[in-house]
Amino acid sequence: MVIYGVSFDMVGKSPIVLLKTADGNQFLPIWIGHPEAAAILMKLQGQAAPRPMTHDLVTDMLAQLDAQVSRVTVTELRESTFYALVTVRVDGQEIEVDSRPSDAIALAIRAEAPIFVAERVLEESAIEFEGEEVNEEEMVNEFRRFLDQVSPDEFAVEEDEGEEPPDPDELEEPDEPEESRER
Repeated sequence: MVIYGVSFDMVGKSPIVLLKTADGNQFLPIWIGHPEAAAILMKLQGQAAPRPMTHDLVTDMLAQLDAQVSRVTVTELRESTFYALVTVRVDGQEIEVDSRPSDAIALAIRAEAPIFVAERVLEESAIEFEGEEVNEEEMVNEFRRFLDQVSPDEFAVEEDEGEEPPDPDELEEPDEPEESRER
């Protein structure tokens, strides 16, 4: 995947990072937080903060430990929340670390590491534009129309028929407020 850009959801005013398949016309929108959007945009635009931001700090720490981010992978979409793994290579071994996709993407940009998305996530959540040649202006306009009408909940995975939905009283409380979770 490549980072196609960062935009804003016109309905909820939330930032969205838009990933695109490297050799196709599939796009994956991931709702992210404002700080992560700023971290991604700063690096995409070649800007640097006067002091290291969190993603810069992690990248610098990994370099000091002679480790590097070898890839990041958006692994699943569960209950309107995307999940990701950061794969770090250190001492000839690969270690996978759980991450929010926005943090993983911000690290990948800094480490110049490839970004992957699981096939199932693409099948469930990607937007595909038809045709060999994509008119970029037309595609951007179509995507903007899509963003004007879509909500993060529309990316939720449907329950299998016959399966009972979980009892809300039995669910664990989230570690962070719902507004800050990626969608």
